[in-house]
This record gives sequence, structure tokens and C-alpha cells, in this order.
Amino acid sequence: MEEKNGVGTTQFGSHLTLDGYGGDFDKLNNKEIVYKCLDELVEKLGMHKLTEPMVVECGAVNPKDSGGFSGFTMIIESHISVHTFPYRKFVSVDAYTCKGSIDKNFVIDYFKEAFDLKEVEVNYIVRGKKFPAEDIVVKKSEKTEQEGIGVMELQAESI
Repeated sequence: MEEKNGVGTTQFGSHLTLDGYGGDFDKLNNKEIVYKCLDELVEKLGMHKLTEPMVVECGAVNPKDSGGFSGFTMIIESHISVHTFPYRKFVSVDAYTCKGSIDKNFVIDYFKEAFDLKEVEVNYIVRGKKFPAEDIVVKKSEKTEQEGIGVMELQAESI
């Protein structure tokens, strides 16, 4: 493996966490609403799904968690997850992207409306502040091309 020197840096991504309070019990306790949020928010944010949303009902786990729904969508840009706690009228949301930024106000308004939240607590974290601006390890195919050997020739030789 060969490494490049002198590569600049950039921000890797943005991570928005939203904790919602005072939500509507019936909406927080509705699998279809959780699925819809995970399904349509991706497109509304200009992102792309790698998988369809997965939503599962979780039973009571302990005195702090009396059950609800947990859902996750894997996206090309990273992921979005939603965890509802209807008996606490609470929802916990993660939206993580490597796009660089997320429209915070849009996401906040979206979930306020989806679950009729009375109050939200939001954290916005800039991730990977020293992320290399380009690959720092030369791929084998790039190295061989730089040396004047075609990839096909190299593969043929190794057979």
C-alpha cells in the first residue's frame, strides 16, 4: 500500500439528533407513521435509499422503556433512525449524512408535524472535521496505471 502526502481536509458529514417531547400517543404508537417518516424524509432531503425502511415493534424492556417502535433507513449518505416511546410521549431521531449539511429547520418542522411534538431538543454535530479531502491510499489499479501497466494486463499476468 502506498500513501499520498500533503492531502487537505474537509468535513465528513453532519449528524442531527432530535428528541421530541409531548407527542401524540396514537401517532407515536403507529408503525405506518414511523415507516412513512423514514421513507419520505430521505427523498425530501435529497438523499437516496440503500434499503427500504425497517420498522419493528419493541415491547417493554425495563421501567424506563415501556415499548414503542424503532425504525431505520440505510441511505447512501448514511442513515436515519426513529425510536418512539408512546407511553412517555417521546421520540428520539438520528439523521446522519456525509453530504456536508442537513436542513435542520426542515427536519425539526417535519418531525414536529409528524408526531405533534410540543417541544424539541436538537443537537447538531459536525462530524469528521479532519476528513481527508481525497483518498490517501493509492488503489492498486491506480498504482499500476501510474506505472504504465494496464489493469487488464496485470490481471492476465496473475491468472
